[in-house]
Amino acid sequence: MFQAKNKPAEIGTYSPDDCLFLLKDLSKIKLEDSTVNRELKIQTGGHYSESLPIEYQPPKDYIELFWNTLHEYKHKVALCIGVAAEQIFSLKGKNTVLVSLARAGTPVGILIKRYIQKRYNVSLPHYSISIIRDRGIDENAIAYILGEHPEGRIQFVDGWTGKGAISLELTQACRRYEGKFGIHLDDTLAVLADPGHCTSVFGTREDFLIPSACLNSTVSGLVSRTVLNNTYIGKNDFHGAKFYKELMDADVSNTFIDIIAGEFAGILEQASGIAVQRLNENITAEFLGMQAVQKIQAEFGIENTHHIKPGVGETTRVLLRRVPWKILMRDKTSPFVKHILMLAKEKGVEVIEYPDIHYLCCGIIKSVKGNKP
Repeated sequence: MFQAKNKPAEIGTYSPDDCLFLLKDLSKIKLEDSTVNRELKIQTGGHYSESLPIEYQPPKDYIELFWNTLHEYKHKVALCIGVAAEQIFSLKGKNTVLVSLARAGTPVGILIKRYIQKRYNVSLPHYSISIIRDRGIDENAIAYILGEHPEGRIQFVDGWTGKGAISLELTQACRRYEGKFGIHLDDTLAVLADPGHCTSVFGTREDFLIPSACLNSTVSGLVSRTVLNNTYIGKNDFHGAKFYKELMDADVSNTFIDIIAGEFAGILEQASGIAVQRLNENITAEFLGMQAVQKIQAEFGIENTHHIKPGVGETTRVLLRRVPWKILMRDKTSPFVKHILMLAKEKGVEVIEYPDIHYLCCGIIKSVKGNKP
């Protein structure tokens, strides 16, 4: 388990009061590879966590779209943060330890922390740690948190759900942890948006554009995706990440946080009311996303469900850091897919009208090892 040499990394552009990163700093190591090379390695037995994509630097009109979206939907995002935060605090109280899943969960965790501080005058500890599909959660990071907060009640936080792969990974990881160490961890994942119906703690189940999904590290504290490569990560190390200091001029991470948090004063009572109502409902995780994915897989003859990414957030990720094949779109007129249409046009990706899906859109990754999608 945890070794004393591990401590929070001094990386990222967030204040330590907002978030502590339990990650190993790999900034001096070249881990990036081209999108096509990475995709080929992933599809022929490698793992996505062993390398990093080259950070996409969007054009000026895309950045302008981010700012327009942020200002247009800042109130909606703030309300969703408030609803999730109210549920968390009602369920776990002052002993809550917020543990966001890097990196999409990090800004959401910071906003939940900021909301609870404003609403209840309680400053909850907040850590950002790594979880990796098929490889589990960073157990050294969990051990560190439990050592620092023996009476703490961990609440895992992420940005959104797609088909539920990370939710299922978290459940499996928590079971493994309890089996190894006899310590029970609550596997309920709190998210801003849950279009996949994968959890009971969420701001909304609407598939809408969370502005932070538009960008990569420049809205996540300039911290990369997390890395688990045995060449650089020992068994007692935290999982790794890079700090992209060279992108400092493009960083909007704290501005994003401040703009959303600036809306909290106007949504406190509404958020509380929605949260109370939700806590009195019998909300279950039905994993509707996986049903949609299986239908798409059969219809398009797709070999691997990992290549199907439903929802606005996941489709954005496909376009930003994978090799996209097609985009399925329920409603091209939705304001939440403007950036997706822009990226698809830039990258020459076909967009297909696909009304028979409860998500707004779905990204499909291209097979680069053969002719099948």
